[in-house]
Amino acid sequence: MADQRGGRGGRGGKGKKEERGGRKGGGLFRRKKVCRFCVDKIDYINYKDVRMLMPFIPERGKIQPRRLSGTCAMHQRKLQTAIKRARQLALVPYVTD
Repeated sequence: MADQRGGRGGRGGKGKKEERGGRKGGGLFRRKKVCRFCVDKIDYINYKDVRMLMPFIPERGKIQPRRLSGTCAMHQRKLQTAIKRARQLALVPYVTD
């Protein structure tokens, strides 16, 4: 209760909204990522096209999740299958050395 009245134990100073200029949410404005395959109207993700697959595999060799890559659910599933097929044929590494 003391915090609401500005008494003891509060942070003091201006509130968070006032420090940011009155915006809600706060932080940086992050634009929603758009699926690269939907924009280019790609239906089939070819597992032999390594240059297309490599941006979705970071240095550690894991497949990037949708929230980081920006792909839609349908294309993420197709991308995952293509990466796994390319790994089977040793076109894409499982892990880095």
